[in-house]
Amino acid sequence: MATNRTRRLAWLAGGISLAAILGGLYLARGEIALALTSRGADKAMGANLTQDLPDGLHAAVCGSGSPLADTSRAGPCLAVVAGQRVFVVDAGEGSAEVLNRMGLSPGLVKAVFLTHFHSDHIDGLGALAMQRWVSGAAHAPLPLHGPPGVESIAAGFNEAYRQDSTYRVAHHGAKTVPPEGFGLSAQPFAQPGPDGKVVFEDGGVKVTAFAVDHSPVHPALGYRFDYKGRSLVISGDTAKNPAVERNARGADLLVHEALSPRLIAILERAAQRADRPNVAKLMADIPDYHATPQEAAQTAQAAKVGALMLTHIVPPLRMRALEGPFLGDSRRRFDGPLWIARDGDVVSLPAGGKDIDLKR
Repeated sequence: MATNRTRRLAWLAGGISLAAILGGLYLARGEIALALTSRGADKAMGANLTQDLPDGLHAAVCGSGSPLADTSRAGPCLAVVAGQRVFVVDAGEGSAEVLNRMGLSPGLVKAVFLTHFHSDHIDGLGALAMQRWVSGAAHAPLPLHGPPGVESIAAGFNEAYRQDSTYRVAHHGAKTVPPEGFGLSAQPFAQPGPDGKVVFEDGGVKVTAFAVDHSPVHPALGYRFDYKGRSLVISGDTAKNPAVERNARGADLLVHEALSPRLIAILERAAQRADRPNVAKLMADIPDYHATPQEAAQTAQAAKVGALMLTHIVPPLRMRALEGPFLGDSRRRFDGPLWIARDGDVVSLPAGGKDIDLKR
């Protein structure tokens, strides 16, 4: 059997050295990079996740983070795909970019639903609306559904981006970026109660909004989506609340926010040691209007949902090993599939069955 040394000598004897090969690759690296970029661009431009999904209801995580800085998570955002139609619930910072990376071009988005008006749930709206208009050559503004107050949100973003919109039209032309497609169009609905109210119904998609407890934030809502016998529920930001259990009863998937008081307490103590009393007070305040992973698990168990996905992760989990302390005994409180959402996750609920399929 030839040794490595023997093989190398035979190679060199053939007139080709490893150094020569590596040198050639180094000199050609630019052309190699261009070829790879061209292939990647073809794949990205042609990507459309909706075409790869079976008919049914799907939850695509376009943002699983919170106001606390987290380089691995965009701000709160969930794309709901019903058949070939794409709806978005909340649009936190960076969520439009995550949608693009997932193969869900903002140009595909039919409407946005807001759970509440905290900045981290709306600060990506401008980018989402702009990318949807430009990439999709939209001929109508992006519908923005929400409780009373959504009018001000839409008007504010429209005003902030109005001057930019004139540049786009002047540069690219009205055929490429139709002026009438710019911005957001507020679609307010009456404030629902905890029992829920149908706020959208079209093409077999039914959306029910219900009041949750994120006091002192009012209004604050959760949503239930139903399509072809499958259902998913989004809690919005809330303390443990019977309205979530009531509206999630029998749903296939519950997407529930979660905060770990144990981990937040570590940040509070660190702020105190650093003589940052304002930050310490913020950390002390936030647990009372969010649910813990254990409480979310209890709600999921009581509602008899098929699976539970935790999102709006507070605080950021800087190491994967922190997922255990974050969850605590949640898996003992809920006997179905349970996982912590990551940006890019897609949970599929195919029509005509009970399957729940998570792709990461």
